[in-house]
Amino acid sequence: MRHRWGSGHEQGGRTMGRTRVLVVDGHRIFAEALATALAAEPDVDVGAAGSAAAAERALERAVAEHRPYDVVLVDVDLGAAPPPRAQAALPAPRRTPPGSAGRSAAGPPATGVPAQAAAPPAAAPTAPSAGRPEEARSLTDGIALVARIRRAHPDVRAVLLAAADDPQRAARALQAGANGWVARESSLGALMTVVRGVRRDETHLPPALLTGVVRELTSARRDRSESERLVAALTPREEEVLRCMVAGLGRQAVAERLFLSPHTVRTHMQNVLGKLGVHSTLAAVAVARRAGIAPSEPPAPVPPPTVASTAGPGAG
Repeated sequence: MRHRWGSGHEQGGRTMGRTRVLVVDGHRIFAEALATALAAEPDVDVGAAGSAAAAERALERAVAEHRPYDVVLVDVDLGAAPPPRAQAALPAPRRTPPGSAGRSAAGPPATGVPAQAAAPPAAAPTAPSAGRPEEARSLTDGIALVARIRRAHPDVRAVLLAAADDPQRAARALQAGANGWVARESSLGALMTVVRGVRRDETHLPPALLTGVVRELTSARRDRSESERLVAALTPREEEVLRCMVAGLGRQAVAERLFLSPHTVRTHMQNVLGKLGVHSTLAAVAVARRAGIAPSEPPAPVPPPTVASTAGPGAG
């Protein structure tokens, strides 16, 4: 999709006036339809990306060309595998009633954000691991992408597009650096209000989500405070061991990194579990992460000693 880079006045070293928006959605029809609708706005330049990798490349390219994006609109379920029942619900071709080809269960809304159209039949994808949708989501969802974008491009504002209101995920999105959360069925006018608002450093949430998000954020802060209190009770050596546990090291690897015997490491690990009030390494790591404990880093390699050359006989 062609970008339209217009002129505007300078403010804070960046061109203001026109708003540059990148739509990121794995469903190409939806992404291009939304980008086309936004491009009709007189003050908007827009592009579309179909994956997290494509979005990050587009952002880097725009910065290199001195025309960075202002706002990214990201599908919160970007890259998530479809639920298994979606394939099971497809009827066999021989049972399709006459005249029903091309008919959808519900038509697109008359106004608002373009409805996500049903994609044409494609080759059956490899079946995802049954019962593990959350694992796939944690690796590929839009919230993870927003966190990476906000770290790499702190001036870019991020808005998540969601099919349903979810206070827990919305709170996680805000913690990752998102500036807004918009329902897919919102009107284009409402979406543009959010886009322009987040560019002014406003945070936009649907009113129905506000109470739940505040509750989730308050709970997260309470959990963090309690985790910090528990970790503060550890000795410096026990905290070192905990950092190694966060890094995924086993008992022998911890012993080698800290120059301790495996028996001593075992004692330290037992003390860590007891002081944190947990019964497994995984639970201890969860407490450590809530407290902001970083994983242990391997020691820097020691450079070999420099051998001074000696002059041979007759030198000089």
